[in-house]
Amino acid sequence: MSKDYSKLKRPKPSIPGFVKQGLKKRGLLEKYKKRPDYQQNGYLDWINEVQIREIKLQRLAQMLEELEKGGIYLNEEYPVPSDK
Repeated sequence: MSKDYSKLKRPKPSIPGFVKQGLKKRGLLEKYKKRPDYQQNGYLDWINEVQIREIKLQRLAQMLEELEKGGIYLNEEYPVPSDK
């Protein structure tokens, strides 16, 4: 019988200061927090996987633009859940 891995969760990483600052400056922290955990983790991993600061900032800018527009996650369409 196989193991049930459905309940395993990866710990949520803390938001780096420069990312949190960008989210707050553009008023997007709540929109970020409303995204599913996998997207929050994915954005942070994607931003932090590079060492070059300019690229990190470019990726941060893309994340902020996607959050402002809504319906996009890493250049892919993402269905926006309705507020209930």
